Parts: sequence; C-alpha cells; structure tokens
Amino acid sequence: MTLRALVALVAGGGLLAAPPTLGAQQRRRPAPRPPRATTALARIPTPKSVLGFEPGEDRRLPEWPALLRYYQVLARASDRVRYHALGKTTLGAPLVALVLSSPQNLKRLDYYRRLNARLADPRTARTTRETQEALQRGRTIVLITSGIHSNEVGGHLTPAILAYRLASDTGAATRAILDSVILLLVPSLNPDGVSIVTRWYNRTLGTPAEGSDPPELYHHYTGHDNNRDWYAFTQVETQLVVDSLYNVWHPEIVHDIHQQDSDGSRLFLPPYLDPVEPNVDPLLVDGVNALGSAMAWTLAGQGKTGIAINAIYDAWTPARAYQHYHGGVRILSEAASANLASPIDVPFDHLATRGRGFNPRERSWNFTNPWPGGRWTLRDIVSYQTDAAYALLEHAARYRDIWLANFLTVEGRAVRGWHSWPYAYVLPRQQRDTVGLATLLGILHRGQVEIRTALHPIALGGQRYAAGSYVVVLRQPYAAFAKALLEPQRYPDLRLYPGGPPLPPYDVTAHTLPLLMGVTAVAARDSLRIGLSAPVEPPVATPAYGGAVGPDARRVGLYRSYDAPLDEGWTRWVFDTWHVPYVSVVDSVVRAGKLNERFDVLVLPDQSPNELLSGLPRDYPAPYPGGLGDQGVRALRAFVQEGGTLVALNDASRFAAEQLLLPVRNVLEGVADDEFYAPGSIFRLELDTADPVARGMPAQSVAWYESGPAFEVLDSSAVRVIGRYPADADKVLLSGWVLHPERVAGRAALVEVKQGAGRVVLFGFRPQYRGQSIATYPLLFNSLQLAKP
Repeated sequence: MTLRALVALVAGGGLLAAPPTLGAQQRRRPAPRPPRATTALARIPTPKSVLGFEPGEDRRLPEWPALLRYYQVLARASDRVRYHALGKTTLGAPLVALVLSSPQNLKRLDYYRRLNARLADPRTARTTRETQEALQRGRTIVLITSGIHSNEVGGHLTPAILAYRLASDTGAATRAILDSVILLLVPSLNPDGVSIVTRWYNRTLGTPAEGSDPPELYHHYTGHDNNRDWYAFTQVETQLVVDSLYNVWHPEIVHDIHQQDSDGSRLFLPPYLDPVEPNVDPLLVDGVNALGSAMAWTLAGQGKTGIAINAIYDAWTPARAYQHYHGGVRILSEAASANLASPIDVPFDHLATRGRGFNPRERSWNFTNPWPGGRWTLRDIVSYQTDAAYALLEHAARYRDIWLANFLTVEGRAVRGWHSWPYAYVLPRQQRDTVGLATLLGILHRGQVEIRTALHPIALGGQRYAAGSYVVVLRQPYAAFAKALLEPQRYPDLRLYPGGPPLPPYDVTAHTLPLLMGVTAVAARDSLRIGLSAPVEPPVATPAYGGAVGPDARRVGLYRSYDAPLDEGWTRWVFDTWHVPYVSVVDSVVRAGKLNERFDVLVLPDQSPNELLSGLPRDYPAPYPGGLGDQGVRALRAFVQEGGTLVALNDASRFAAEQLLLPVRNVLEGVADDEFYAPGSIFRLELDTADPVARGMPAQSVAWYESGPAFEVLDSSAVRVIGRYPADADKVLLSGWVLHPERVAGRAALVEVKQGAGRVVLFGFRPQYRGQSIATYPLLFNSLQLAKP
C-alpha cells in the first residue's frame, strides 16, 4: 500500500474501525463456507485431551507441568505452532513461549524478524528499498502475555484455548491472522505461581478458605509487583522475556491479559485514563485508543456486556509498559474475577456504585451496556479473555500495513529527536555509588539504549566532567525509555472533582532512577560539541553487603507474615542479592518468645498495623490465621528490652510505635488525603551523618515516600533523629506528586528509639523500594549492625 493510500485510510477512519461483527458480514453476503478440516488439523489435540477437563470448568485448575505438556503436544502436532524454552524461573520451572503463524511464515521467521528490526531502528536500513520491503512484506508482530498475576486464574487457561483455536481453525478470519501476524504467546509470565495457586486452591476446596489467595507470595520475591518490574528488570522472568522476545522481535502490539475485582466492569480495555506518561509518543496513544475501542466494539457486537473503556487504569508508569517506550502499544485487558475457579453470584445491586471513571450500574459513553448481574464463572472469564485476544489479532491482521507504517514513524521520530527534549544526559564516571551507577547503566543497556563515553572533558552547567563520562544521546530509537527514567517526574494535580480530594494514581508517581540509585545525571540541552565513543557495554554491578559475616555476623530475622506483604518479598530479594545473612521468621516463632536466644535483629517489612497484629482471618486453616497477636507483641517488647534491635519499615513503624509505646507521634495519623497526599514519590532527606545508621551516606539523600508516617519526637532523651525532611516545604518533593508538603516539612523520617537494653529503628519510608532505591540501602544495612553480636 502506498503512503498516500495509508493516509487516505487513516483519514477515512479505517484505523478506528473494528472488525465487522458476524451479523454485519452476513448482511453483506453469506460468509464463505470454511474448507473441511484436513486430516492433520483433525488430529490437533484439544486442551481437554491433555488436561483432562475443559478449560473454564468450575473448580478445575491445572498445575504448570500439565499446561506445559499441552503446549509441547500442540507444537508437535501443528505446523502452525512452535515451542520455545526461554529459560528457568526463579524457582526453576520452564518459562516458555509459543510462536503461532502460518506454516509459510514459520519457515521464514528469521527473515521476518530482520524485516521488523529495520522498522524498529530505521538507521539499519541501507536503502529506501529495504525500508519499503519491510513495510510491504513484514508481518505484524504481536506479543500476548498472560498469567503474571497467578491468582488471576483465567490467565492460566486462556492461552491454551487461544492456541488451540489458532492451530485448528480453518475459517477465513483465522487464516488471515496466520498469514499477516506472527504471534508470540507467553502462556504464563509466572509459572511458579500457577502451581502455588493451584495447589492452594485444591487443598482448600470445600473448606471456608475455598477461593482465597494462598498464604504466600505467588511470585517468590515480588508477588503482585512482578508486573511493576518492566523497567528495573530485577527478576529473572522479566529479564528472560525482555531479552528473548521484546528486544529480539520488537512487537508492534503487546496484549497483557489480567483480571480485576468482581464487583465492577466485566472487562476493561483501553483507552486509559489520564495521565499518560509524557514521553510516550502521541501516535502510540492514538494506537492504544483505536485498538482498545475496536476490541470493545467487536465484543459488544458479540453480545458481551459490562465492558468499560477509558476507566480505572492510567498509563503513567513505565513499570507496566516496556513497549510504550519501544515503539509499540500495550493493550491491557482486565476481566472480572470469580473466587479463583469457584463461581460467584453478583446481584446487580451488589455491584459497586463508583469506579474510576465510570459507574458499574449506570450506562455512560465509556460503559455503554452495563452487565445485569448474576452468576459469574471461570468460563465467563476465559470467554471474555479469549474473544478479546482474537479481536486484537483480527485488527492486527486487517491493518497490518498501518501498524507497520506507524511503528516506523514512531521510531523515526525518536531517531530524529524531539525539539523540546534535551540533547543528551551525562552521567559522570566518578560517582559516590558505583553499584548504583552500574545498575542504572545496566538497566538502560538492557532496554536497548545506546550508551557512549565522552572522549574529552565536558563543560556543562558550570561544572566540568572528566573524559570517560557516560553520555546518553536522546536521538536514538529508545530515547523515550532513557528520558523517562533519567528525568524527575511532575505528576499532574488531578482531583475527583474540582476542589475535591485527589484522584489517586493507579500505581505510584515517580520513577527517577538517578535519585533512587544515588547517581548524578545531568541534562544537556544542546549538543555537547565533543567526540563520543561508539556504544559501549556498561560495567557490571557487583552488590555486596558491607556488614559482618561469618561468626561476627548479626543474627538477622526477617518477619514473614502469612498475609504475604509485597515488601517482605522485596526485602528478601534485596537481602539475597546483596548477600545479607538472615532467617525468615513466622508468627509462631515470634509468639513463642525467647527471641534474643536466636536473633540480634528483627526486621518488620512494610505492612499495616492491623495486618501485623491480626493477620489472616479464621477461615484459613492452621497455622495461618492470627498474625502476631498480643502474644507476639509481648515477645517483641521483651526482645527489645533485653538488648535486641527491632527495625520497622514504613507502615510497620506505626505498629512498632503504637504497640511498644514509643515516645514518638505520627503527625500524619488521621490526616485526610486532601490535607496531605504523596502516592509513591521521592522526597529529599537530610541525614545526620554522625549517626551509625547514616554511616557512609551523604548529608543530602532521598526517601521513597509511600503512605508512611512522619514523626514528632516526644522524648528527646530516648529518641535520636537520624533523618528528617527539609524544613522548607518547597524542597520536600524531588519527583512525583505531593499535596501540602508543609505537613511533613522539618519532621523526622528516620529515628532510633532506645528502650531498655535495646533499640527500635523506625523508617517512615521504604529504604529498599522494589529493589530500586539503592541510594538508601546503606541505611537499612547499617541498622542491622547496631546490635552486639
């Protein structure tokens, strides 16, 4: 198709048009009768033939090995399917992908990969003819991922149904998909969690705990936060998918299959709510809006109700959207959940009366046909998910030429550069935190950002940086990824209504890695006018715990609640990665007392006071209910009184202050959101570097603030302030969003409280936030060294 024809098609609304419904096709002319299945196609195994049940049956879930067997059998039986092992998960399970396309396309996969690579980086096409070849002969590359959140169990099954349909169907629509699309299908981004959730579900069937979440994180380290790792790349599953699929195939479309609460819409599809992160190319936003709306229209034409668009989910953070910074669109779908695989009844008057951007009981422009209520089952979930994915593939096939042309446009703009952007970022080679620098450069490199070094000294902003400093020029295909991570964020002041309380973001509001990792990164507005090297490999980060090890090591216990807080998993990941010796401690161990005989230090990760005290409900079988309880509180008091060190992170500090009767007051207790609000932001932190906890730290640092306390000292003889926020309210925020920072200005953020022979260290922030805040790791590590071995 010529450029003129493409422009005419876009102008005429062709990109916005959804695939016509079956009824519309029949009104034009009868659909052609599909050819009779060949003998080979008739032998394509169904999911039931391997799993032993029909995917979607009530109260039936497979474990990962059974699903894996099905995908292996399917690939052996079908010339439309290839099976690829990507590597091993955190717990050693196979992480795999299927490639689905026509037999002819599968025979030439490397050719189509090379064509798409020319569009992903227009600099690699040697001639205009090579670019035209990629546009005319290329295939739409679609990546569909599922099952990252393992309690969203429809995502375990939908890929099997979709793969079978594409492998066995002989209809015209499927043939068009197979001819024009190369589908990369990741049936589970978290295979470990498939088995964790399924085993728990089967164990609790017929008990009061049926349909509940397991009493452990369903990803070994990150739990639900595994879908917040798409720029930090801390987890092996993220690394494997980015390295093997994203960076090799450069998909134009990514579809991420999820589930949501049961009392709202039956399905969410984009457009997303505002705000959209400002470094996302506008053409990608247009593509997201067009494709999501087209999918919703197709599903509505099939009679599906309760579909919401432009609601609930925003597109602010790159933590969930790697492809938005690599030339493609991310289409999130969120189907309503049941109780895992157990059906539920949701009467219409039990639906929520307010959702973000819509009302589940009222018709609106973005929620045109409310669901009437009733029974909701796993079969409903997989039906919505499978049909949504198929509608996406139909669109990708029908508008292949537009998807490829727009992909090239986005990457061409990135190479030419945006006028309003800096020319480059300079990261001096000499940094206070060398591990932070290496980690940050490694993230950029994995994200396919070209990193160069200065061949001469750089004079910039009145400072001089030595030759060898790292330079990231923002005139390259993935410049948006670099800029989003290197610059401070300014989240917009959004309200539920004019003059009302803040409209919460879906996740957090800051992702400035130089701040979190203790690295200086300086924007250069204009060309540096010096020689730069060819792209270089970054140094390798070698994390190492600076505390005592061996016989002199402090005996560290890390509290592991059965309520499975995410922060506990992240703390374990940090300790394991940085080689901090520790032991996990569960409720029964704490309640049993005599903690000083086993531990010098106990760490309470971020968790609400109520969850810490009460834990899981009594519906759960023993030993899981109950939390620490009064018995555990008494044991912690005795531990501190007898010389132990208790370290409490973020919200757990409120628990420690309240239950141990510490002489501090949380000045934010009871403060409404319209009086103070900072939903995941980076604050400036002033440290007393003479204190052992701040040993080796700069006087000016950062704090990842996320719903934590801020302290007023009630007894200065017992409390030592280690870190506080600036007295000037205008200097509190470094990145993100804060309302009324004067509430915390000058307040203590990190204190040590003496009690008996021991001490309690209270962090009003998360010093190890999602494995990213390397700048404040030393505060946590130093606090482990306060106790005498």
